[in-house]
Amino acid sequence: MKQYNAIKAKHPGALLLFRVGDFYETFGEDAVKASKILDIVLTKRANGAASHIELAGFPHHSLDTYLPKLIRAGNRVAICDQLEDPKEVKGIVKRGVTELVTPGLSFNDNVLDKRRNNFLASIYFDREELGVAFLDLSTGEFMAAQGQPAYIEKLLQSFSPSEVIYSKAAKARATEFLKSDYTTFHCEDWVFQYDYTYERLTQHFQTNSLKGFGIENLPQGIVAAGAILYYLEETEHKEVKHIASISRIAEEKYVWLDKFTIRNLELIHPQQEGGVPLIQILDHTHTPMGSRMMKKWMVLPLKEKEPIVERQRMVEHFFENPPFREEIVSHLKHIGDLERLISKVAVGRINPREMNQLKKALKCTLPIKTLLSSESNSSLKKLADQLNSCEFLLEKIDRELMEDAPMLTHQGGIIKNGVDTDLDEYRKLANSGKDYLVQLQQREVQKTGISSLKVAYNKVFGYYLEVSNTHKDKVPQEWIRKQTLVNAERYITEELKVYEEKILHAEERLIALEQKYFNLLVQDASDYVSSIQQNARILATLDVLISFAQVASENNYCLPKMADTESIEIKDGRHPVIEKQLPIGEAYVPNDIFLDNATQQIIIITGPNMAGKSALLRQTALIVLMAQMGSFVPASYARLGIIDKVFTRVGASDNLSKGESTFMVEMTETASILNNLSDRSLVLMDEIGRGTSTYDGISIAWSIVEYLHNQPKCRAKTLFATHYHELNQLAEDFPKVKNFNVSVKELGNKVIFMRKLEKGGSEHSFGIHVAQMAGMPNPVVLRAAEIMKHLEKDKDLKGQRDRIKDMPKNNYQLSLFEMDPKFKAAKEMLDAIDINTISPVEALLKLNEIKKTLA
Repeated sequence: MKQYNAIKAKHPGALLLFRVGDFYETFGEDAVKASKILDIVLTKRANGAASHIELAGFPHHSLDTYLPKLIRAGNRVAICDQLEDPKEVKGIVKRGVTELVTPGLSFNDNVLDKRRNNFLASIYFDREELGVAFLDLSTGEFMAAQGQPAYIEKLLQSFSPSEVIYSKAAKARATEFLKSDYTTFHCEDWVFQYDYTYERLTQHFQTNSLKGFGIENLPQGIVAAGAILYYLEETEHKEVKHIASISRIAEEKYVWLDKFTIRNLELIHPQQEGGVPLIQILDHTHTPMGSRMMKKWMVLPLKEKEPIVERQRMVEHFFENPPFREEIVSHLKHIGDLERLISKVAVGRINPREMNQLKKALKCTLPIKTLLSSESNSSLKKLADQLNSCEFLLEKIDRELMEDAPMLTHQGGIIKNGVDTDLDEYRKLANSGKDYLVQLQQREVQKTGISSLKVAYNKVFGYYLEVSNTHKDKVPQEWIRKQTLVNAERYITEELKVYEEKILHAEERLIALEQKYFNLLVQDASDYVSSIQQNARILATLDVLISFAQVASENNYCLPKMADTESIEIKDGRHPVIEKQLPIGEAYVPNDIFLDNATQQIIIITGPNMAGKSALLRQTALIVLMAQMGSFVPASYARLGIIDKVFTRVGASDNLSKGESTFMVEMTETASILNNLSDRSLVLMDEIGRGTSTYDGISIAWSIVEYLHNQPKCRAKTLFATHYHELNQLAEDFPKVKNFNVSVKELGNKVIFMRKLEKGGSEHSFGIHVAQMAGMPNPVVLRAAEIMKHLEKDKDLKGQRDRIKDMPKNNYQLSLFEMDPKFKAAKEMLDAIDINTISPVEALLKLNEIKKTLA
């Protein structure tokens, strides 16, 4: 316990798994916590003269089962192993923490999600700008950036780190900035010093400066990145050569998507439980690293024309050549998670079974390289050139490693025959010891003529030859007598002694030799880390491009034209997610959109609830973003100028836990848009101002449209959906504002939603019809219709306010308890009518009679 307490004191914030024999034990508060999380028995033990202490443990071979549960519960777990062989030590075995696993640092497959990165983030809070760095230890991906708090917040939302570290001094700012959205840990202040972190990074990458990585001029980013390297060392992650480079997240290369837009457009996560995000429609990748790259492309769409067009050309090639696409896919399916496999090689954590998977991945890369090289597409040829064959490593694994090698190295059966003669001999001895003894016995019988010769074994002096007294005189001189019995004598020979030595230690030496050769194999593979990491990136890129082509083929998407223009022109645009959720047989109604900076900058869309205004707004943004990711888009034609920022203000939700009302949230998001506009922005606004009174709402919405129209430098293309029909007036006053409506058809008291965008404003929202469709009680619907009819007599707002005073009163409450005699008589007459037999003339006469009764 003294040893335990000393180790625990070094890692006070971590839950300590203490190896005792074949178990990992937890003590005290750790035991109470672990027993609850893992649902294991909590017991007590006495420690000598000390009081009882809580104890909970599990078998060491179950670590992979229990560790993920502890990590997912948000714990840091220190794994304390025995550093010596207990058989060879007298007294207490030396122990030490071999790894500190945190939510952001793990190689355990059960902790990691194959289809998403597991990022550790580090934030440096400087006075004006913030620095941020992201590291996925399982893949070696390392990135840094710096900028205003809003930009860093957006990056955090995009990369969704599992853990965030910062300096102790910045705790108050970090708590306010990160809220309770992330698992956090704070380091000492001296870790976040520029000189220390710069030196840390140059030492790690073995360079004189950081210019080659493009982060030399990011002082805050450098501090955040260097702190991550310190944190790795502190958590006993010292094998980090797979972190071979660091890249800058270049703000100027990617479309600005603020945190509200990523949420509102449901790119990665749905807003409602059971909803479908865009990634679910587009992600048909066949490798885990392809899926991870797809997510990255989605939150970081490009805004430079050339790389977008290059991606599109490759997608088009796959789209037009289905057999070629299928052939590449047939090899991609067998590659697995190459990115994480090679990281395990770098840190020496790969097991024999995973090494075979690495071999399989390398084998499948060769035909992909050949296929790409033979194509006419120059971009695909370039990718083929960047794929490394790694033939020496492939041949070495193939030559040395057993096909069905187990997961654990101490189980044996790892290295093939022919690699080492000693190894082969030990395996032969271990596997066919009895055969050898039979052969030796037969050989000695022939040599000596002793027909009753036996080979046997006992614990006193090992293997021996037993000769009956009858044949005693035939025993060769070199045999050494060991024991005399009544009827026989026992001898040993030099050969038998050598064999005994071999067979008794064969198993042990066999495993030791196999582990030695496997470790050498891992060492050889570690020379190929950067080459195979590059292969993983190329294969992931191919996987995403093929996924785009497959989705385009299945869903009838078109190739958008990326033009050097400031306009957005979409013909027959559709919402990629909604069209997949429609009932069978129901077709999505497509719509055209045209926006530019000169003639039609702002479109005000009016129309009923449920007519599809919000879907139209979202689909426009999704089409633009899909195009700038390099994908085909759901339309029959699209010609798009590059967009550099996408802003959305759709949907409304209270943030009551943080003291913000629906309207406050709405205004905060709108302010963020208006303060960050650019000339190539796309703005989507849905129902601005509905969270406050009608007059306030209309005033704010009107003012926003004017502001967007009159900005001389930032003529943002805007779709503005509203129920405030008064805003249609703006089109008469401002030349670049145009009115459109989503059409409906009225059939009697019913409304049919046509979902088609047409020119001109709408004067009616059909809210009462929607209420009726939702199952609102009929008296409520009828009363609402009566009130609306009264209010619509005067469109003037002031007049409406006066009309509310003389609203027709609802005088029907009494009828719930006592029916009017006239109505009672009319009801009796109606009940007496047989609808099936009455003639039309009789019906008219009866109707007249009822009317007179009620008069």
